Amino acid sequence: MPRKRWSYEWFIALRYLRSKRQNRFVSLITYISVGGVLVGVAALVIVLSLFNGFESEVRERIIGERAHINVYSLLGDGSISEYDPLIDVILSLDEVVSAAPYVLEKAVCAPVPTTRNAAAGVIVHGLDITSGRLATNLEENIAFGDLDLTTAPDPANPDGRPLPGIVLGRGLADQLGIVVGERVALGNIQGFSLTSALTPYIRPYRVTGISETGFYEYDASSAYVSLDESQKLFKLGSDINGIAVRVADRDQAGRISEEIEVALNRYAEEIAESSVASSPSVAYFTVDWMQRHKGLFRWMTLEKWGSFAILNLIILVAAFNIASTLIMVVLEKTRDIGILKSMGATAASITRVFIIQGSVVGILGTLLGCVIGYVLCWTQRTFEFIALPPDIYLIDALPVRVDPLDFASVALGSMLICVMAAVYPARKAAGLVPVEAIRHE
Repeated sequence: MPRKRWSYEWFIALRYLRSKRQNRFVSLITYISVGGVLVGVAALVIVLSLFNGFESEVRERIIGERAHINVYSLLGDGSISEYDPLIDVILSLDEVVSAAPYVLEKAVCAPVPTTRNAAAGVIVHGLDITSGRLATNLEENIAFGDLDLTTAPDPANPDGRPLPGIVLGRGLADQLGIVVGERVALGNIQGFSLTSALTPYIRPYRVTGISETGFYEYDASSAYVSLDESQKLFKLGSDINGIAVRVADRDQAGRISEEIEVALNRYAEEIAESSVASSPSVAYFTVDWMQRHKGLFRWMTLEKWGSFAILNLIILVAAFNIASTLIMVVLEKTRDIGILKSMGATAASITRVFIIQGSVVGILGTLLGCVIGYVLCWTQRTFEFIALPPDIYLIDALPVRVDPLDFASVALGSMLICVMAAVYPARKAAGLVPVEAIRHE
């Protein structure tokens, strides 16, 4: 019995959606309502896919340039002296891919010879490349030259003493007017001030490569040298500033960083127990990439869902069109409704007729919008019709990443809005008195 009731309700609802000569205007508004839902849903899924693409591009470039997790020391001045056992402890964890020591300090960089009046403050990255321990994508980001940080004869002065290699960020190289093969000097300015008698400790380098990460902030301030060379430049001896860690799943970096912190502090406690010297309860701490760039990714998430909320207004406008269409159908079909109720149709059945009618419009518009949105996203991702100037954005085309969860949430929200828009006209139709409805002209 329920199946028959629903079958006739579907029959009536779909019949009311069909066009007749005397109600083509109502049918036209129905098509407009479907089109409104279609446009709103397509706009939503396309915009969300664009935000996903940009977020993914930013995340890849930031994380590729920096490690997933950084380990720091709370002992003494913050430097780490005996780091090989710590690296072994870190690598013993299952989800850790690599762990590498590094030095990160500030310096002044200038071209050699100093005929050009140019100098810039830089962040020097000391990397342990010779042992194969590297926790960044620096080699993939080399735009010109090679990743060669070894000490070798200078091609411009073969008779002179060998110089260590250095890789500059592209923005920094452009700022100094440096190309591959030229020389630069780094100056250690720690402890230097205008009122002191100290002079910066300066070492020359040969430029072997220029890197390009896609972020001007990094490219305009980064210089890369070998770990041994950075320890000499900043007079660290055998100490380092921290340990860079990469993991198999970067989205699990927060959890893994806590495990690394626990393992290292347990190791520090064991060393302290076996020696006379005491050790604090927390000797090492970690910072993962999500903590380091929390503000940037929070802003991107807020912008994404803010756009989602604003573009939902398109679907709301379409929902008002659905409501107005159903109200006109109720006014036009008042006599039919009265006849149905006099034949035994309940108020719940009449309500379902108009709920079905509104739902069909919403479902049709939502499905078409999702299909069109996916086709446009797939087309852009495959053929890259919308290109971007690579010298400005450093990407060739508009990035798009389709997330099935976004499509599902947009479709669910759209259909829910359309069903809610049909509730008021359906309740008005169900509340008609049969006698008055039949007498309606």
